[in-house]
Amino acid sequence: MNLPDLSIRRPVAVVMVFLLVVVLGVVSLGRLKLDLMPKMTIPVAAVITTYEGAGPYEVENMITRPLEESLATVANITGINSQSASGRSLVVLEFDWGVNMDFALLDVRERIDLIKGFLPDEAGDPIVIKFDPSMMPVMNLAVSGDTGQAKLKQIAEDEIGPRLERVPGVASVGVAGGLVRQITVDIDQEKLNAYGLSLQNVVQTLQAENLNLPGGFAQTGTLELVVRTLGEFTDLRDIAGINLATPAGGAVKLSEIAAITDTFREQTGYVLLNGEPAVSLNLQKEAGANTVDVSRRVRKELEAIRAGLEDGVTLSVVQDQAEFIQEAIGELRNNAIVGGLLAVFILLLFLKNLASTLIIALAIPISIIGTFALIYFGKLTINMMTLGGLALGVGMMVDNAIVVLENTYRLRQEGASLADAARDGASEVGMAISASTLTTMVAFLPVVFTRGMAAQIFRELSLTVSFSLLASLFVALTLVPMFCSKFLGLRKKETALEKEPEQAAASSRFYSVFLGKYRQALGWALAHKKTVLVLTLLVFIGTLFLIRFIGMEFIPPMDQGEFYVNIQMPRGSMLTETSAVVEQVDAVLAEIPEIDTIMVSVGAGGGPGFGGDSPDQARYIVRLREDRDRPVEEILEEVRRGVAPVTGATIGAYSASAMFGGMGGQRLSLKIKGDDFATLEEIANDLVELLKEVEGAREVSSSLETGRPELRLAVDRAKASAWGLNAYTIASQVRTAIEGTTATKLRINGQEYDVLVRLRRDNLPRIDDLYALMVSTPYGTTVPLREVTSFITMQGPVSISREDQQRVVTISAGVAGTDLRSITQEFQRIANSYPLPPRYSLEIGGEAQEMYEAFGELFLALLLAALFVYMIMAAQFESFIHPFTIMSTVPLAAIGAIWALFLTGHHLSVVSIIGLIMLVGIAVNNGIVLIDYINNLRRRGMKINEAIIEAGAIRLRPILMTSLTTILGLVPMSLGIGEGAELSASMGVTVIGGLTSSTFLTLVVTPVIYAVFDALGARFRRRRANSEYV
Repeated sequence: MNLPDLSIRRPVAVVMVFLLVVVLGVVSLGRLKLDLMPKMTIPVAAVITTYEGAGPYEVENMITRPLEESLATVANITGINSQSASGRSLVVLEFDWGVNMDFALLDVRERIDLIKGFLPDEAGDPIVIKFDPSMMPVMNLAVSGDTGQAKLKQIAEDEIGPRLERVPGVASVGVAGGLVRQITVDIDQEKLNAYGLSLQNVVQTLQAENLNLPGGFAQTGTLELVVRTLGEFTDLRDIAGINLATPAGGAVKLSEIAAITDTFREQTGYVLLNGEPAVSLNLQKEAGANTVDVSRRVRKELEAIRAGLEDGVTLSVVQDQAEFIQEAIGELRNNAIVGGLLAVFILLLFLKNLASTLIIALAIPISIIGTFALIYFGKLTINMMTLGGLALGVGMMVDNAIVVLENTYRLRQEGASLADAARDGASEVGMAISASTLTTMVAFLPVVFTRGMAAQIFRELSLTVSFSLLASLFVALTLVPMFCSKFLGLRKKETALEKEPEQAAASSRFYSVFLGKYRQALGWALAHKKTVLVLTLLVFIGTLFLIRFIGMEFIPPMDQGEFYVNIQMPRGSMLTETSAVVEQVDAVLAEIPEIDTIMVSVGAGGGPGFGGDSPDQARYIVRLREDRDRPVEEILEEVRRGVAPVTGATIGAYSASAMFGGMGGQRLSLKIKGDDFATLEEIANDLVELLKEVEGAREVSSSLETGRPELRLAVDRAKASAWGLNAYTIASQVRTAIEGTTATKLRINGQEYDVLVRLRRDNLPRIDDLYALMVSTPYGTTVPLREVTSFITMQGPVSISREDQQRVVTISAGVAGTDLRSITQEFQRIANSYPLPPRYSLEIGGEAQEMYEAFGELFLALLLAALFVYMIMAAQFESFIHPFTIMSTVPLAAIGAIWALFLTGHHLSVVSIIGLIMLVGIAVNNGIVLIDYINNLRRRGMKINEAIIEAGAIRLRPILMTSLTTILGLVPMSLGIGEGAELSASMGVTVIGGLTSSTFLTLVVTPVIYAVFDALGARFRRRRANSEYV
């Protein structure tokens, strides 16, 4: 079927088809979801097992190791990592990319069932969890005001949290900070001992006294009454007035041995918003829910909640992933629009005809709208990759239309009617533009089938570019010839394109001079083929040496407008000590004018994904002003310098990693593997000191942390049994003495408050006093704790990490002021020179490992792309030689791409390598156009040099037009201005640099290579003819 002929004969049908495409595209656009990145399936699962009361060593030997040995037999596993800590085991399983995780998890559960019977009876059942990047909170809110922390906590938990959890898409709401009201019973230990009582007696009495119980039914005459025994406490006086039975047979009121107060639970952590007490709420979305949609619904609900809050209470949004997503997508959309306008401007500049420009320019919006429909039916989303694909393709969308229009004018010039010129002009070049479109598409084909994180990220970009180019090809073969046949003939005035090439050039003095110089340069090049080829080869080799001066990184970091600061105190530090360091960090942050909002969670209670785990930790979320001049990395360097003098804590400052939805972390790691902890610790300490001296390394730290000192009570089971005691009853009474025990609850105005029984704070036992603590027995007597236990002071690791069933300590570091490859090489040099004991090893990990793995996959994709492009051209030209000639444009493009990265300071990353892969498909298009026309002229009888020069002169304008539209279409993207623009900037720079060098060198070098191959072919044919004659 001849599409141009059909479109010219059936213009109304063509218009209806494209109206259908537009309608489908517009409807699809309205239904497409916004997201930052494509949905990624990470082949990682975790097995979590609890073992209360066990230390890291016990957990490792009795839980983790048996699980590792069993799970190592699961199919498609590439790595097993584990962490054994007090009371819990975490085993992380890494699978091959592309594995069906649902089936993999079934296999994991089967292996666990086989070994479950060999785990300790006290251990909980292992829980299997599939890793989901959406597990991190999508929003962080803060409730602040002058109503007091207890009231803020109540508002957050009772009013705001439940309403937000009802919002569709919200999975859970975690509340942190504030004060919790409780009733405290502080026992005087001396008085307690004087009456022969124990804390357990007090707890049991409170539990027995505070209840209402039904007693059945009683009759009086004809009535049946419900019998209820009322004993529930109504106020503090009820608690104070209860009687405790003493062993001597008497009784004593609770108020005589204890102080009963209405107070607040002892704080183990708190939250500050811009220095003022606050309560934080972090929202976690459901798996599969769209972040932007959830944010919109939550913000709508927040407006309704704010309207009902009492005066003086403020509910603010501290962090919202959707904001960055929308801003980043908006910037990319604007870049695509500006790029499209620049491409249209270039068309108008060359064509000097509004009708011609509009016909070609129509290819851009129609192709984009049609692409939206294909994105929707392909079940993709609007994200930085799909929009990046459109921004990349916006300049190329007019290439096919330009070639069709230029050929139509050429036939018109030769005397064909307008309809014939439009039909034949599109038909003649139909195969060529189809081949050039296919070369660009097949260049992306290997990317779709590569494995790893890079493939997950860039698959949708590849598909979107392919969709848009297919749409533009369809426009060029149908809509453009139809419009040409209807509207171009209406203009009587001869346009620039309707003139002879030299006449068209005369319309622009600059172009005339340029064309003349080009003819001279091409003639000189053909006369000095060896010189041209040697110079080109030397330039290419010299350019390759530049690569060593170009930094490497996995994915360019994005400026999300926020950063994090983590504080880790020595294990066992008290909240007051952590708060003192927080005040010093606050002072540093106060000196930075770009900061807009600071939210810090100090100690426990920060909530999932935000707060610390214990009083010796603190974590900041810092948002920056939108009108700032400095990038986030520059501000982070100032923060690091400011906190460097702070002693007594490990402080790290990290940029936000929006791509992976979590807190910014360390980019480089060095793993030390071995068995003995003392040896691992010695090696780790040595390497940390060495690595701190590496330029660009930041926050170098070891994962091997010494746990807080422990006083362990070993129960003498024989002695305890003689008193009717066991480990549980002893441990619970010790806990009551130190931490306190919630004995019961007091209901006031519909609210329930814990009643906590504990020793008076000034009676808190020192180690010596703990020996004398009286433990209550089932026989109504008491016994000193020292009689049934022995005391051991120990200090061990917080957790034990293992990788591939071997203990491992990880040294982590951030990177600033340099690229990832340079610092990785320096780390590797230090690791190679460090003298390791036998059976110990060092291994680079973290983002550096991911980078090298991704580079390996993408460089293979690059080679396959070149092979596939060659196959397409060989099929088009029905030749094995001509495609080699055209493929010379690829190294010519590499010259410009490498120089562009070097001059602009961009690093070689998976993003820029995608640009290189794209260049393989784009760069050959100009060569295809040029070589195809040279062959046409030679078939008409021209000599080779004359055909080359004539073809170069005639095809100069369309080559420049197609290249410039693509280049200018990418300029906004390459500038990297705006939220998230850093991600795609290096891709734009790579394509612009490569296409610039390829365009101009193709016009000279490719014809020379063509002439050389032609001469070699002719010589070969003569020799074969002579041999046959002989």
